[in-house]
Amino acid sequence: MRVVFCGTPLFAVPALKHLLSQSDFEIAAAITQPDRARGRGQEVSFSPVKETALAAGIPVHQPEKIRAPEAQELLETLAPDVIVIIAYGQIIPRRLLAIPKLGWINLHASLLPKYRGAAPINWAIVNGESETGVTSMRIDAGMDTGEMLLQREMEIGPLETAPELAARMSELGAPLMTETLRALAAGTISPRPQTHELASSAPMLKKEDGRIDWSRSAKEIFNRIRGFAPWPGAYTSFRGQTCHIWGEPAPADLGEERRKQAKPNVAGTLLVERNAAMVHCGGATYLRLLGVKLEGRKRVSAAEFINGAHLFSGEHFGET
Repeated sequence: MRVVFCGTPLFAVPALKHLLSQSDFEIAAAITQPDRARGRGQEVSFSPVKETALAAGIPVHQPEKIRAPEAQELLETLAPDVIVIIAYGQIIPRRLLAIPKLGWINLHASLLPKYRGAAPINWAIVNGESETGVTSMRIDAGMDTGEMLLQREMEIGPLETAPELAARMSELGAPLMTETLRALAAGTISPRPQTHELASSAPMLKKEDGRIDWSRSAKEIFNRIRGFAPWPGAYTSFRGQTCHIWGEPAPADLGEERRKQAKPNVAGTLLVERNAAMVHCGGATYLRLLGVKLEGRKRVSAAEFINGAHLFSGEHFGET
């Protein structure tokens, strides 16, 4: 089967490597996003898909816009049986969908129709889901609305962060993609339309999503810390500065003496004991502080933060 692989980040790499390892697939080309300047040094770097493709001797194409006429000409010249698209980063215009015989086949990081959109892994964790999965689907002109092909379920670990879950999901999805392509070629798969009434959204993350609302419960804030890693992170304000927070829910029963020390019970109030600190959250819950990163500084442990900032009980995270 002649395949064009379309993808950009690390999440897409296991599927590309798996396809390269199978003798019944010919990877004619890889299409990925243009090289970008990244990091503080603004050094230009290749996408993970580009690095993988070049290492395998696969031609790489990086159109600035996939909707440009020259991109269409390229795809028509490549004449693929199928285009595999995983986290590419651009919307495919309708006129390109008919070029490959078997369509554009996507690996989506949710059990569709749940969590359509750019950040399904993040929002599943933020919303406290305990299960998720991957779906292979044929894309159409909508946002993750195409017919579903195959699905695989998996559990979300109670402490798992978005990058950790993404790594596991990409490994689960790699053999699912080859299974999907073979079944399509053999005509042994029955595409299933999505039940649109059951759909939920997983929009692209914004920096503001990471701002901590201390009126939420400690468990909800913990889920946001996990789900918004590494960006935008979970952050708040402290003494006029922005600081990123890492923590975990504290035991429900703090004891009467601790509760007295924690008053006034305003959300965001700190309770400091020796080298440990907890933050009062909504629903009479507490977040145990594990780490803090003040703007312009490196991440430090809770103990280092307490001692370095001379922290005391009654101080406040967030706007009072």
